[in-house]
Amino acid sequence: MLFAFSIAPSGSASGDGSVGAAVAEAVRVVRESGLPNETTSMFTTIESETWDEGMAVVKAAVEAVAAVAPRVSLVLKADIRPGHHGQLRAKVDRVEEHLRESGA
Repeated sequence: MLFAFSIAPSGSASGDGSVGAAVAEAVRVVRESGLPNETTSMFTTIESETWDEGMAVVKAAVEAVAAVAPRVSLVLKADIRPGHHGQLRAKVDRVEEHLRESGA
């Protein structure tokens, strides 16, 4: 199962509006979980064996941001495909293969 999510405080004490410090706390939780993960500029994606395992990490990441902010925003998308593993990278590899085949 893949879970792509974005967690951020609603508002920032930073003069420039940056939420990077709070987001870093969420990413720290994800990385310490030991699950395969990838963080991009807009989302973090994790791969877990079960719904409960993945959602526990998402919940802990939300709680990490909530510890430094009175309000938290969560955007969540899940790809629930039992029996498939290594999809964090394999899905991207399949798209790249199609691009190579088409000469893009």
